[in-house]
Amino acid sequence: MSSSTVTSSAPPRSPSPAASGPRLDWRLRFGALSLIWGFSFLLIKVGTEGYAPFQVTLGRLVFGTAVLAAAMAVKRERLPRGGRTWAHMAVAAFFLNALPFSLFAFAELTIPSTLAGICNATSPLWGMILSLVALSEDRPTRVRVAGLGLGFLGVLTVLGAWQGFQGLDATGTGMALLASLSYPVGWIYVRRTLAGTGNSHLSMTGAQLLLATVQLAVVTPLFTSFPAHFAVVPLLAVAALGALGTGLAVLIQYGLVAEVGPTTAQMVTYFIPVIATAAGVAVLGESLHWTTPVGAVIVIAGAALTQVRRGG
Repeated sequence: MSSSTVTSSAPPRSPSPAASGPRLDWRLRFGALSLIWGFSFLLIKVGTEGYAPFQVTLGRLVFGTAVLAAAMAVKRERLPRGGRTWAHMAVAAFFLNALPFSLFAFAELTIPSTLAGICNATSPLWGMILSLVALSEDRPTRVRVAGLGLGFLGVLTVLGAWQGFQGLDATGTGMALLASLSYPVGWIYVRRTLAGTGNSHLSMTGAQLLLATVQLAVVTPLFTSFPAHFAVVPLLAVAALGALGTGLAVLIQYGLVAEVGPTTAQMVTYFIPVIATAAGVAVLGESLHWTTPVGAVIVIAGAALTQVRRGG
C-alpha cells in the first residue's frame, strides 16, 4: 500500500558508516516491505470473508496501533502534545488510514484483490494532479504530464475501457480509486499543517493510528453488529494485516528512509501491484485477463514518470 503515515519535517538521518549494515540488508528490507504491502490486498479479501469491512479496518488499526505502541515503549517515545497538533493529526488519520482502509475493504467485497492492488498504484497520479492545485511550488514538466497521461491510459487498459468495462463492478472499482485518491489528499494536508512540529516519525504515526482506531471504534458499532462467532482464518488475516501491513511495515519504511532516502524507499510503491496481482492469482485463484498485467505495467510506468523532478 501507499505510505499511510504522517511524516516529520526533519530530514532523515543518514546512519554513520559504522552503523550501516551490508548493502544487501536494506535491499532485503525493501523486498520484505514490498511483499508485506503487496499481500495486504489478499489479507483484506480474506478478512472480508468472515467480517464486515468496518470490522476488518478496525481490527487492522487495533493490531497496527499495538505494534507502534510497543515500539514507542521500547524507544521511550512520548505522544505529541498540543490540541492543535492532535486536531490536525485527526484529519490526517481520517484521510491516510480510516477512509482508505475502509474503502479498500468495501471495494474488495465486489472486486478482486488484484484490481484493488493496481488501483492503489494510481496514488502518485492523483498526487500530481492535487499538488498542481494545492502546492504552488510544484510545477509540472513535460515528462510528468506525459506520465500522468500514460498512467491513466494504463488505468483504462486495466479496466478494459474499449470493451465497455464488461464484468467490472463500477462501485467497487470506484471505491478502490477513491481510496488511492485519499492518500495524496492526506499527504498534502500533512505537508501544510504538520510540518515543523518537532515530533518524531514514530510518535506522530503512533498518535495518528491511535486516532484512526478511535474513529473506527465510533463508526463500526453504528453500522455493524457484534460477530456471532469469530472465523479463525479471516481473524488471522486481519491480525497479520494490522501487525505486519500497518505496524511492522511502517517501522521498516522509516528505517529505509533513514538509510537510503525517501526517493529510493518510495519505489516500493511500484512493486506493490505486481505482488498483489501474483498473490491474488496464485493464492486466491483470481482470474487474470491480459489487460490486467499490461495495464498495470503502464500504470506503474506513468506513476514513475510523474515522480521525476527537474534535473533528476
